[in-house]
Parts: sequence; C-alpha cells; structure tokens
Amino acid sequence: METASDSLDLNEYAEKGHGFQATAGLTGFGLPSVSPQWLEGAGDGARWRGQRVLSRDIDMPLDIVGRDRAHLRELISRLARAMADECTLVVVDDEGVRWSTSVYRTGGGEIDLTGTEYDVQTVISLRAPDPYFTAATVSAQAVGGERGTPLLSSLVSMPLTASQAIGDITLENAGDAPAYPTWEIHGPGSNLAVTSPTGEALRWNGTLAAGERLIVRTRDGTVTDGTGANRYSDVGPAPRFWTIPAGTSTANVTLLDTTAASKVICSWQPRKWMVV
Repeated sequence: METASDSLDLNEYAEKGHGFQATAGLTGFGLPSVSPQWLEGAGDGARWRGQRVLSRDIDMPLDIVGRDRAHLRELISRLARAMADECTLVVVDDEGVRWSTSVYRTGGGEIDLTGTEYDVQTVISLRAPDPYFTAATVSAQAVGGERGTPLLSSLVSMPLTASQAIGDITLENAGDAPAYPTWEIHGPGSNLAVTSPTGEALRWNGTLAAGERLIVRTRDGTVTDGTGANRYSDVGPAPRFWTIPAGTSTANVTLLDTTAASKVICSWQPRKWMVV
C-alpha cells in the first residue's frame, strides 16, 4: 500500500517477523460487479444492451505485529495516516510486473486487542473507483519520424511520403481489459486521423508547425498542445475516444502535410480485471 509519503509492505511480517501482514479472508480481488442495461418490450423477456463496470470493493484483514509496544503504536499510526486519504494498492505478479489501483477507505479499522501485547488484528474496507488494475509498464508504438531517430523502446517506424504519414500500428495489449491510448503527435502535420481495429475514428482537424506537439489522452477525453493549451476545438464531429482491446490488434494512423520530422506515437498501460 503506497501513499505520497509512505509505503506499507503487506507481506512484511512473513519476511521479517514484524510489521504488516495481509491474512486469509481477503476479498475483492476477483471480477468487479457490473450494472447491466436491459431493454424490456411488450414481448417475453428482455434484451441485453450493455453494461457498466462498477467500482471495486475490497475487505483486507491485517495482522499488525510490532517488535515491542512502542513499535506497534508506530505501525498503527502509519496505517491510520495512510488510510486518511487516497492511497495506491500495488500487486506484484509472478513476472515482477507491478499492477495498481487507487483506493480509499470506506470503513473498518476496528482493532482486536485480544492478541498478544505486540500484536493486533483489524479489517480495512476499501473502494477502488477504477475497478481495473493498471500496469506500471508503458507500451508504445509509432508511425513516422526520421530514419535512425530514437523514439521510445520497442517502436515500429513507418516510412513517410512527401506530404503524408500513413501507417498501420500493431498494438499488443498484454492485459485482459481494454487499455486507453495516449497519442503524441510531433509536427509539422495536419488533419490527424486514428482509426481503431474495429473502425472507430478519432479525427483532429488542426495544424501543427514544425517542433509543435499535440497530446490526445483518450481516457480523460482531453486534447492539448505541448504548452498545455486546450486544442479540443479542432476535434472532428462525433469523436470516438476508442480503447485498445486485449491481445494483438492493428490501428491505422493518417497525418497530412508532414515532413521527415513528423511522427505519431501511441502509448498505453495494460489493464487487468484480476491479478493473482
């Protein structure tokens, strides 16, 4: 459990013989709840119209073991400060990948004083507004750019014609839930179009001069330039801030009025429904 100023190792007792320990009875790490939408007509039954994934509720039993009474009080105080505001729950899988989600305490925290002098138990109830676990690693692919110019790791560059950049980008989402891409466009260029593997299109009809950048964050639905100025007014009608499906898929990028310096970078963080 991490905050801006502290990090609580929830397997510390097993490794050191004192500290925090998540114990048996942990719930909320499975599939999150959903709110389905149904269309009910005059006939029998109903038709499924979609669903919305709800926030994740977690109950976490903790055993807190101090080296002595003073150390136990210190551990309890650290836990109380961590639970006072937003914190990040981090799970490290067998491959060493860190998956995290932000959580807030919604209840619990009563202390069982029936243990030993240096040992207390409690159960913390948490809610994660985002029901998915997000990887700390960032994946990226690109189209365009001068030959030999370093971009980011694991990028695939596509050649440019004299006036346009057109390329397919292979998107490998290592998670099992849709991931939100961030698009970073380096000018010069105009009339950006990025099309999803299923044909959904996001278009930006503005113009970037040489050296200018545009950042499209699909998760937030924001479009800004390199100075932070809002450039959403240039977005085309009925924009689709589409997501990257799990597995391997292909998207298409088009950018007009380019030079060899123009490039488009797509980056994303994989997400998972569950981490074990």
